[in-house]
Amino acid sequence: MLALGHKCTHPTTQSTYVTVLGGGRDNSPEGLQNGMTHTFIFQFENEEDRKHYLEKDPVHLEFVASIQDILDTAQVVDFTPGVF
Repeated sequence: MLALGHKCTHPTTQSTYVTVLGGGRDNSPEGLQNGMTHTFIFQFENEEDRKHYLEKDPVHLEFVASIQDILDTAQVVDFTPGVF
């Protein structure tokens, strides 16, 4: 998952466009994870880049297909920093 930031390239510029802010296995002692074991945060410059990543990026789509059989569930949360 973390390698996607280095592997996904923009269709026009051919440079990486996904900023991986971090991620990993949960270690919270609070017990509020609701079954989630891992978290990852990705950042995109704009909505167009996020849309491309989700719908067309071949590296991302291949990754998603490769983990379908090993995931029990996935939860995705999109947010705009600072907007409440």
